[in-house]
This record gives sequence, C-alpha cells and structure tokens, in this order.
Amino acid sequence: MKVRGIRGATTADSNTKEAIIEATAELLTELVVRNSIDADDVAAVTFTATTDLDAEYPAVAARLGLGWTNVALMCSQEMLVPDGQPKSIRVMILVNTHKAASELENVYLRDAVNLRLRGSESDGRSAN
Repeated sequence: MKVRGIRGATTADSNTKEAIIEATAELLTELVVRNSIDADDVAAVTFTATTDLDAEYPAVAARLGLGWTNVALMCSQEMLVPDGQPKSIRVMILVNTHKAASELENVYLRDAVNLRLRGSESDGRSAN
C-alpha cells in the first residue's frame, strides 16, 4: 500500500461560514465517491483558501460533514496570485491505497474548473 495525493478545488459563493462549509463538503463528497475513499485510509488532508475566504476553516466541513474526527486536517492561506481564481478552496488528500496514481481522480468543481483550463494545476491528468 502506498500514500498517494488526490487534489481538488472548488469555489464558495460568498465569504460566509455556510458557503465555505457547503462548497468544501460538496468537494470532499465528490472526491470520496469518485475515488472510493474510506476515512480509515486517509492519512492527512491539507486545505487552502484564498484571502477573500476567512469566515470559516474549510476543515470544518470534513469534521462536520464527513465525520473525519480522527483525521489530521490542516488549513492555510492560498498564495495571492495576480488574476487568481477568487473565493477558491483547494484540498489535497493523502490516502493509503493500492491504486496507481493514474487510477485516482482529481476533482475541480464550480468556478475552479478555470484552474484546470488555465493550466495552473496541470499534471497531464483529466480535468475531472
């Protein structure tokens, strides 16, 4: 079994606790479903949010929505890049898996699909 990273990104509709939790929970749920992630296999999760999202920690969605109370979660602020995607939340899940890296699916939702189109997160895999 190896530790692999799975990435995802989304955008929140506004800088409110509810919007940040809703967007993050939607993203995490999609990542879990598409990659058949079991909470016991998650080693750690890192979240970033752009500077315009500071009403809530994205990790709250993992604790409340998915019940990841025994998973190491960390939040940090995203780099401030000129013309960067506003209201953006990114996640990297480190998961113990037997799957090859090519079998894992990164997920980009809402306006975060623009991140893939710009090539700022390019790694040669599919946009979804």
